[in-house]
Parts: sequence; C-alpha cells; structure tokens
Amino acid sequence: MAQTYDFYRERADAAAIAAEKATLDNVRDRELRSEKTWRALADQARKVAEDRAQAEAEREARRAAEAMDQQLSEQ
Repeated sequence: MAQTYDFYRERADAAAIAAEKATLDNVRDRELRSEKTWRALADQARKVAEDRAQAEAEREARRAAEAMDQQLSEQ
C-alpha cells in the first residue's frame, strides 16, 4: 500500500486529537512526538509527489521536443 500525504496527515491529526484528550503527561508527550513524526512524513510524501510530477512533466516536454525534431528532420 502506497503511503500518501493524506494518509500521513490523517495520522498526524489523530495523534494531535489524542494529545489534546490525554490526561497523563507521558501519553500527551508520546502523542505529540507521534504527531510531529507523522507531519514530517506527510511533508516528505508531498515533496516526493511534487518531484515526481515535475520529473514527469520534464520527460513529457523532452519527448515532445524529440518528436518535433524527428518530424522536422523527416521533411
């Protein structure tokens, strides 16, 4: 299962809610650490998705340019 930004964000939100409801300090601290980790993973997943989209756009532009060059050289 691919872990997405939404997956990580949902886990971070759940950890934040659990931290707010916690009555014990150590439980609250654990949930806050968990939230911080999930948010970092969400940020990383978003960056990877953005980088992949940018790389795909660059590949598509290169393919289009090569196709145009090919058409021009055939004329």
